[in-house]
Formats: sequence, C-alpha cells, structure tokens
Amino acid sequence: MKEMAASPDIARLYDEHAPAVFAFLANLLRGEADTRDVLQELFIKLARDPALLRGLRDERAFLLRLSHNLAIDLIRRRAARERHCEQLACEPMPIFAQSANPDEQVFREKLAEALGELPPDQRAVVHLKLWEKLTFEAISQALDIPINTAASRYRYGLDKLRDRLRPIYDEIK
Repeated sequence: MKEMAASPDIARLYDEHAPAVFAFLANLLRGEADTRDVLQELFIKLARDPALLRGLRDERAFLLRLSHNLAIDLIRRRAARERHCEQLACEPMPIFAQSANPDEQVFREKLAEALGELPPDQRAVVHLKLWEKLTFEAISQALDIPINTAASRYRYGLDKLRDRLRPIYDEIK
C-alpha cells in the first residue's frame, strides 16, 4: 500500500481543527473508537483529494460538514447491517436437511429448536464437537478458551439438549 505523506496544509488543518472536529464527532457518535475512525477517515480523504480544500472560505465549517457526512454514513451502514442481522435472526435457518420420514423430520425440527435455545457459547462448542468432529483441544484453540471450558460447555449443552429432547425421542422411538 502506498504511504501518503501529509501535506503541510493537511498537517496545519489537523493541528488547528482536529480537537474541535473530534469533540463534535464524539458528541455525535458517542464512542471514542468510532470518533477516532471517522476523524482518521476525514483526514485520509483530504490527503487523497487535496482539491477538496481549494477555495474554502471557512475551513472549520467545511471540516465539520464533511465529518458530519462521514459520521452519518457510518451510522447508516451500521443501521443497515443491524437491520440485516435482525432479519436473518428472525428467519429460521434450516440446520438439517428435510427428511421423508415424518418422525425423523419432527425430531430434526425439535433438535434445531433446542440448539437455538442453548446459550451461544454452548451452542458453538456443541456444533464444533458434533458436526465438525473437532477435538476439545481444537475447539479451545478455535474459540480461544481453555480446554476444560470447552469440555464443560459441551457437557452442559448436551445435558440441556437431552433434557429438552428426551420426551420427543421417547415418543417417536
């Protein structure tokens, strides 16, 4: 990636206006990481396209407007991503293939429901162990958790699945 050397004009703008733009963005975005990201994005944009700075009457007003637009873009992207994730969460995702056997199909549906009721950390370990056939060591590395934690999450998850599915299994066997 090509490095950009800050032009003296960009450096001066940063020195003179970054604190005010930062305060504005912090108030708008309510998060230091997002504020720093948008501030950086602003000055990278200016460094890449110095023509944006030609003929300005009020540098600070321009920087505030540009930073506002970048912040609104970030907020919209995040809102769109959250809406998309909510839609996906509301749609039941088929985990198992359909079965021609009605009893087996009922059991698969109930198993999918029971898996969905597990806490995410237990569900992840159960999935990796049962469907991906990973060892507890591989699971601990994949999820960055101790081996004993992986094993206990698996055991707790299986216990919950057994409790939830035993009546259905007993009924259809």
